[in-house]
Amino acid sequence: MKAIVQDRYGPPETLALAEVATPTPAPDDVLVRVEAASLNAYDWHAMRGDPRMARLAMGRTRPRARIRGRDFAGRVEAVGAEVRQVRPGDAVFGDLGDANGAFAEYVRVPETSVATMPANLTPQQAAALPLAGVTALMGLRDVGRVQPGHRVLINGASGGVGTLAVQLGKALGATVTGVCSTRNVDLVRSLGADHVVDYHRDDFAHGTDRHDVVFDLVGNRPLGDLRRALTPTGTLVLSGGGVYDGGRLLGPVWLIARGRLLAPLVRHRIVTLATTPSRPHLDALRDYVEAGRLTPVIDRTYPLHEVPAAIRYLEGEHARAKVVITI
Repeated sequence: MKAIVQDRYGPPETLALAEVATPTPAPDDVLVRVEAASLNAYDWHAMRGDPRMARLAMGRTRPRARIRGRDFAGRVEAVGAEVRQVRPGDAVFGDLGDANGAFAEYVRVPETSVATMPANLTPQQAAALPLAGVTALMGLRDVGRVQPGHRVLINGASGGVGTLAVQLGKALGATVTGVCSTRNVDLVRSLGADHVVDYHRDDFAHGTDRHDVVFDLVGNRPLGDLRRALTPTGTLVLSGGGVYDGGRLLGPVWLIARGRLLAPLVRHRIVTLATTPSRPHLDALRDYVEAGRLTPVIDRTYPLHEVPAAIRYLEGEHARAKVVITI
């Protein structure tokens, strides 16, 4: 099969289209013929081995996972002997997690990490959901504990996670404020945000509005700024993002580590979000989609052999919403 492979950390030029062996499913695995995959910030961080501390898990001198990509959607080709939830021919979507491998014609994935594709989505739209959607759902519903009537601020509302978080915040009954750049104000408003802050013109941290939950998806502001936007007992959810204070060695880990150290000392609830592939979360996303409460937004699509160009665009052009690979 054809796949995008990488044998050393570096820029998009280190990625190459190659012929590799088609995986064989283990007893509890599903083999999926991939129709679409999507990019996440995770993919370009993994490509570059950035921040460097992450190489302790990803591979110290080279990527342990040779084929890039996490999110996928496609058709089940074969199943292992112990698989019970899906069968050949089913349309599914899922997240391969740190195993990677989605930028390929076929993927092997544990049954617990796939779910039936929403009936009203194309494979391209479904591929845009797994990691970003689960991050948004866990950040707001599970960790942020958003309830009807809560005021929620999403820093990074026009990105892959942010565009889904705005919609999920509204579905949970919250009043949602989205923070984005000037060119994305109309997009964020169209997704249902009650208020939109253009960070080129206004600073949410120095305004008068206070929020029950601040969901930070960018990592570009100090903890003091993020906490300033909270009510006295509000919740700050930290979810990766940029490189505030940490540089290339620690990146957003530095901000997250400071949040963990500060959490026991303040009234604010400060929580670090960690996501893992989960069929119950994928099922919940499907329910929101089929109920008309959630729709993935796609910025651009690229064919498989143009994955390097797609990552270059995601990394350098401040892509809005999701970038998708068609296979």
